[in-house]
Amino acid sequence: QVQLVESGGGWVQAGGSLRLSCAASGRTFSRGVMGWFRQAPGKERKFVSAVSWTDSSTNYADSVKGRFTISRDNAKNTVYLQMNSLKPEDTAVYYCAARSHWLIRTTTTNYDYWGQGTQVTVSS
Repeated sequence: QVQLVESGGGWVQAGGSLRLSCAASGRTFSRGVMGWFRQAPGKERKFVSAVSWTDSSTNYADSVKGRFTISRDNAKNTVYLQMNSLKPEDTAVYYCAARSHWLIRTTTTNYDYWGQGTQVTVSS
């Protein structure tokens, strides 16, 4: 079994920055993918970014390209999401997710494990 624990959410003004962290426990991800999704009130959960543990490849949603950066720390089994130039439309609950296969996928059904979510609020 895998547990994912997010941290780093909060409130920030537009243009500001936040860094989210997601620590995985219960197994190591020498293979597989860890990533981030977000869900705004009344909307479906959407892909934000992911990183492959196998080849370090990354993927980003168009809406965050150039502003968000995903990274990983193998030793800590942790993935980070650095969010810069935040906009009010980035406001959502951000969820960490993991899948066992090394190919990055952008749909929720392809992920096996989920964190509890962390709120990010960006005010205008």
